[in-house]
Amino acid sequence: MGLFGRERIEAKTHEQVVLMRAAGLLVGQTLDLMRSSVRPGMTTKELDALAEAHIRDGGGTPSFLGYHGFTGTLCTSVNDEVVHGIPGSRVLEEGDLLSIDCGAIVEGWHGDAAISVIVGGREAGRPEDLELIDDTEASMWAGIAALAVGTSLYAVGAAVEDSLTQAGERRGREYGIVEDYVGHGIGTSMHMDPQVPNYRVSGKGPIVVDATTVAIEPMVTLGDEANRVLEDDWTVVTNDGSRASHWENTVAATSRGLWVLTAVDGGEAKLRELGATYAPLA
Repeated sequence: MGLFGRERIEAKTHEQVVLMRAAGLLVGQTLDLMRSSVRPGMTTKELDALAEAHIRDGGGTPSFLGYHGFTGTLCTSVNDEVVHGIPGSRVLEEGDLLSIDCGAIVEGWHGDAAISVIVGGREAGRPEDLELIDDTEASMWAGIAALAVGTSLYAVGAAVEDSLTQAGERRGREYGIVEDYVGHGIGTSMHMDPQVPNYRVSGKGPIVVDATTVAIEPMVTLGDEANRVLEDDWTVVTNDGSRASHWENTVAATSRGLWVLTAVDGGEAKLRELGATYAPLA
């Protein structure tokens, strides 16, 4: 159903959320490996091969590989590429802003997460790119902290937008929040209802139920959010050539609190910092 329809939120059982944690943890560990492995001079395909090997060695299957014909284990989006960049022969250069999106399936359950990094380390990054990365990540965590059983799912997008508006005011700029691509429900399929907007939406929206699992993933630009898809039918780029950042985590909301399934620590450190309740099920 469409974003503004009456979408169904599928509740999971305790056991199903625990199974999803296995997939999420493998994704989180794979992204940690990507963060430590990326370097100037390597190709995005070389990075992709490392990710595929790590997922398979961990007992999982890449979610993205073969999905509607996609040819990578990762989405590797560089500089003005917002999302869905296809790994290939592109050589990464020092100072590139690289967003890495990763998904894995374990025992039929999916995990999905993304990070943004500077190739060559933070010291190689432009100040505005570092701010974009940090502010996009912070907005994701603000959205996660706003997810709560019994409240509107649209509180997530409102928190994301508020975080970015406040950050932009501090930085003296206006960030572009990409509206064409949103977060989503996740479970035995990678993309499920409900859709999770990264911006304020009018109306009550779906109500979060016990054991809701969603992927929260803001995509933010330094310039205008207007974008287009390249001729490869996958790669999304900004129209004005401005750089973009993408962060994502798969999160479980229960009556006890939050468990960030794709964070290696379950999200404990960030949730406690934000005053949100960390509530792992296992």
